[in-house]
Amino acid sequence: MQARRASRELALILFSQFEKEITHYSRNDFENIMLKSVRILSNSASEELKLTVGSLIDIKAMLDDYEAEHESNLSRPLGAKNKPVQIPMTDEMQAKVDTMLDVAEKAILALEIAEFTTLENQSEVRNYTIEIAEQFKLNNKAIDAEIQKYSNGWDISRLVKIDKDILRIAITELLYIKGTPLKVVCDEAVELAKKYSTEDSSSFVNGILAKVIVENGLKG
Repeated sequence: MQARRASRELALILFSQFEKEITHYSRNDFENIMLKSVRILSNSASEELKLTVGSLIDIKAMLDDYEAEHESNLSRPLGAKNKPVQIPMTDEMQAKVDTMLDVAEKAILALEIAEFTTLENQSEVRNYTIEIAEQFKLNNKAIDAEIQKYSNGWDISRLVKIDKDILRIAITELLYIKGTPLKVVCDEAVELAKKYSTEDSSSFVNGILAKVIVENGLKG
């Protein structure tokens, strides 16, 4: 996992923890909230993995029952070991597998972010997350004005909170942090929207960021 991708994920969690105006927070506050966020991620990953194990147990039971009740095994002598049988991929099993894959991916990501943040040689993740927060603190009014300007008449206070935070992070990077590739920032903001927000959020986020890039003459 790339360090800056981890930083963006962590920044989104950090922003979700703010309980007052951004200007009221210090760097030390950001660091403390970030550590709290890592603990939340780790606990979440643990719970998600427990769910995955539960789904695996359910599927194992389904397979065992299917094998035992198959006609080729029902006719075998008592005590004889069941013969393996072919099994169709049912819709129910597909749904369980899809759920497990989704849960496992989120759990792995959460653990990777936690590892990136806590390892001494991965301080880039912590530093970049703090840089995003501090640059937003310095420029929050201008960044929110950009969101308001391109939100097609929507009052910024009525936007979905997570969409607003994703946009705040991305616009902070685009306008105030040098050396961030525009495409990477936009692509990862869209992925965050797909992963954590509503069905229409990714296209909304993409549209706003495209306008920010064009109207500000950004290149790179």
